[in-house]
Amino acid sequence: MSTSQIAFLKGHGTENDFVIVPDPDDAIDLPAYVVARLCDRRAGIGGDGLLHVVRSAAHPEAQTMAGEAEWFMDYRNADGSVAEMCGNGVRVFARYLQQAGLVEEGDLAVATRGGVKKVHIAKGGDITVSMGRALLPGAGVTVTVDGRSWDARNVNMGNPHAVAFVDDLAHAGELRSVPPFTPAAVYPDGVNIEFVVDRGPRHVAMRVHERGSGETRSCGTGACAVAVAAARRDGADPAQTGTPVTYRVDLPGGTLLITEQPDGEIEMTGAAVIVAEGMIDPAWLETVTG
Repeated sequence: MSTSQIAFLKGHGTENDFVIVPDPDDAIDLPAYVVARLCDRRAGIGGDGLLHVVRSAAHPEAQTMAGEAEWFMDYRNADGSVAEMCGNGVRVFARYLQQAGLVEEGDLAVATRGGVKKVHIAKGGDITVSMGRALLPGAGVTVTVDGRSWDARNVNMGNPHAVAFVDDLAHAGELRSVPPFTPAAVYPDGVNIEFVVDRGPRHVAMRVHERGSGETRSCGTGACAVAVAAARRDGADPAQTGTPVTYRVDLPGGTLLITEQPDGEIEMTGAAVIVAEGMIDPAWLETVTG
């Protein structure tokens, strides 16, 4: 690691919190063990993940998207592993760009490993992210916690999800470790697992185990997967009816509104907040080892 000072910020979207490392030229080396220590809530800054802010043209994984999106969200899970996408992270990423004066309110595009995401920053308000279309692979899994089992629907939002509808969110258990599921071959690279209860018409609540992070206060792609799974369960498919469908999704950290359009595009709207900024102590970085 470099011994020069590294700037960071801390932000959250419905209490899904992130360490933000601005690095326009992709000059900062962030190996997995350093990311994991930065995200450690006792030995580091603390976060559900890390947002590495890089210009698309400067990052080898994003250069092909540079013509569509100036900025690339190089997202890492709390354990340091690389992830395709993070819906709450995109909103916080956009809020950082806005507050840093790098973009203005209105529309912008953000490159991610899950593709280019369209974002709208409302004046003085929430941020809406076009999350793309959900894929519904046919193969699902059975999730088992404390002797109870549920069939979970397979929904892919650029990252994999298994959505289980339960009678009580407490049935999800502690969610620090991955809930057992079978067959394991359906998700060879791991999965985000959502447990969902009904609260009213087109209104659900959820808890989630995020792959690589454990239980988090909120998961944007998970909320989208839950809304799609709930709509299909309820017999609603905008592609068939031509009418958008909106679900309110309550998470431990707040509420997201998820709308599925007739063309399949899914829009997620919610808050995003920057709470702090500072410098990472280079002497501390010297002590971090893999």
